[in-house]
Amino acid sequence: MTTTEVTRVATYREVTDRNGRVYRVGESDIDIMGRKRKWMVILPWVGMMGISSAEYAFASAEDTLHEAHHWSSGSIYWMMTAWVFCQAAVAFPAGRLRESGRLPARWAMMLGSVGTLLGYLSLAFAPHVTLAFIGFGVFSGMGAGMVYATCVNMVGKWYPERRGGKTGFVNGGFAYGSVPFVFIFHGYMDTSNFRWVLVSAGVFLAATVAIAGFFFRDPPKNWWPAAVDPLNPPADPRARRSLEKNPPAVKQYSPMEAWRTGRVALMWFCLACTSGVNIFGIAFQVDIGEEAGFAAGIVAAAMSLKAIVNGTGRGVIGWLSDLYGRKQCLLYVCAILGLAQFGIIWSAEIKNLPLFLIFSAVSGFGGGAIFPMFAALTADYFGENNNATNYGMVYSSKLVSGLGAGMGSVVVAAWGYNGAFTLAGCISIFAGFMALFLRPPGRPKSKRVTPNPRPLGEG
Repeated sequence: MTTTEVTRVATYREVTDRNGRVYRVGESDIDIMGRKRKWMVILPWVGMMGISSAEYAFASAEDTLHEAHHWSSGSIYWMMTAWVFCQAAVAFPAGRLRESGRLPARWAMMLGSVGTLLGYLSLAFAPHVTLAFIGFGVFSGMGAGMVYATCVNMVGKWYPERRGGKTGFVNGGFAYGSVPFVFIFHGYMDTSNFRWVLVSAGVFLAATVAIAGFFFRDPPKNWWPAAVDPLNPPADPRARRSLEKNPPAVKQYSPMEAWRTGRVALMWFCLACTSGVNIFGIAFQVDIGEEAGFAAGIVAAAMSLKAIVNGTGRGVIGWLSDLYGRKQCLLYVCAILGLAQFGIIWSAEIKNLPLFLIFSAVSGFGGGAIFPMFAALTADYFGENNNATNYGMVYSSKLVSGLGAGMGSVVVAAWGYNGAFTLAGCISIFAGFMALFLRPPGRPKSKRVTPNPRPLGEG
């Protein structure tokens, strides 16, 4: 016996704005999937929390894995680098499969669930570090990449008129979902119970991803909320201000068209720099805190605080970007992330724990806020129809930024923590400078804009 999803049959029409962009209007969220679209924020948020501990809590498990399996610290850091590499590598091909219809959102989440489970099982039972690289670095990383790309793009499709806050909220699940596991892996797990802890975590998190993903559904191509007029300023003041500060893309760009604008390459470079700094901080904040003489429990608390602020910051900056503009907020975030690295060095040198916690939190805010900014900017610049592929190109920058853990260990060995964190701060500030050159493709520069003698809605 088979079951089918029953949704309301609603009429729709397609309207075209002066740029030639087509909007499909007339269908509500309930007409399409039988429930309100807020569920396409809640469920992706839950799914993101299910994959977060693999990256954010992994550094907290490093000591136990080293003692239990006798793996070198360098091997463990490179394992994390492999995870990040595979997570980023799968984003583009997964996006192409998603948009072609060959990989429905539900099945992408199921594959991600399997990868999550295999990752934790390999950390628990791998007889050799090479198998752990394959199980955790490759399979778990690829699974997380499928979940990440599916969740982030899902919410942007359902909220095209004010995606910033919603994208930031969902993206935040990728950070603060790891908070309990930071404490578990760092303070509770040891060589006597690590297998039981890792297997339990893997089963729970894989089930979380699978259950959330089972209810995923994409809107039709070019869909626009029935209550929001795409050709005139909306009545809702939140949507009106968001569209004024972040106008929709002038058309639906294909991946090749998006690449030819030059914006994808620039966004790729900026995200590579800033996410590399973020990953470096995740990998080495525990170490610099312990070298400064702070207690292990306090350092774990600092890492948890970093994860909480990292996640919360994604939602806050997304909301602020709806109010003040995506690019403006991105510039501030790059500066905050860079300056926080110098603050961490200073607080560790003077052994001031309160300042160390504050700058760790600030670094977490900046490191998390960059991701929803680029996710939302990609849809703002190139449209929603091909966003999974377009953002996959931008997000593939983590293929390089994932070296923040592996190469970070090399830089720390050569220059010490002060030199490594100073370099990280400078890289983030330079990325902010490069972001100054971002602007939406197909739109004239503001200085060249002339008043429209016949505004929308007149004639």
